[in-house]
Amino acid sequence: MSTVLVSGGSGFVGRNLIRALVQRGDTVRALARSDSAARAVEALGAHAVYGDLVDTAGQRDALAGCATVFHAAALVAEWGPRQEFEAVNVEGTRQLLAAAQTAGVSTFVHVSTEACFADGSPLINIDETRPFPEHPLPRYPATKARAERLVLAANTATLRTVAVRPRLIWGGDDSSLLPQIVDAVRQGRFAWIGGGRHLSSTCHIDNVIEGCLLAEQQGRGGQAYFLSDGAPLPFRDFLSRLLATQGVDAGGRSLPRGLAWTLGGTCEWLWEHLPLRGAPPATRMVANLFGQEVTVNDGKARRELGYVGRMSVDAGLRALAGQG
Repeated sequence: MSTVLVSGGSGFVGRNLIRALVQRGDTVRALARSDSAARAVEALGAHAVYGDLVDTAGQRDALAGCATVFHAAALVAEWGPRQEFEAVNVEGTRQLLAAAQTAGVSTFVHVSTEACFADGSPLINIDETRPFPEHPLPRYPATKARAERLVLAANTATLRTVAVRPRLIWGGDDSSLLPQIVDAVRQGRFAWIGGGRHLSSTCHIDNVIEGCLLAEQQGRGGQAYFLSDGAPLPFRDFLSRLLATQGVDAGGRSLPRGLAWTLGGTCEWLWEHLPLRGAPPATRMVANLFGQEVTVNDGKARRELGYVGRMSVDAGLRALAGQG
């Protein structure tokens, strides 16, 4: 039992981390930017500490006496002002690392993503030998890549830093990906890209938490670990089954992959240069991460961490369907 801090505790990964850590018997603190976030983390058994990734005073209070930081906070979005992604994902990570070093934290586990490698090319069975791309796609991919590099470079004899890279997080209590896709389908804004028959890795939230806890216990300092549910699946088959748990049928509308990529780039340019409100209807990030193969090899996590990925896709889908 120890005292740990979870950033992003009111988010999808953070909530499930708090549950697992409380069950393990740890004293859990969570940064909270608002009263609603504080209520959410306290309902899970954590102690809310008001502050965020740019609040040095809040971080100092939250980190006092902590052995481990689980850094799950991030701006996860398809679009938005570049400076906001920079402030939260990069500078926020830099500041939390510095505060952890000052506070004498011994372990820093960073929740990263395969999106770090999104540069327009397919990601086929990539493992940890894959170098970061020279030109990752802007906003979320680029800033998450920079954040992970900061974390891994911060590893020292006194602060062990480890990153986990789950691909396509899904499961019960999802307040992120699934609700957005369901909303897009219901509003007629969804289309498969290239028919959706390409392979994709996935990672159930239970497996993400398994990997995070194992990384804390067994992860080598300065190392990253991909996490997945195991064998990849055709993206269309998986997503159709996932949507079916919510009583939603995505239909058969499809865009050619090349058209989706060009449309995404065009929309991004227009939204960058014209006073257009909201998010563009298409982006290159979606075309890259959901419109072509993205498969990861989690063999390193299985060898070094003892990662199993205990929740299978079939079991996870059954559990999700039972919630509805």
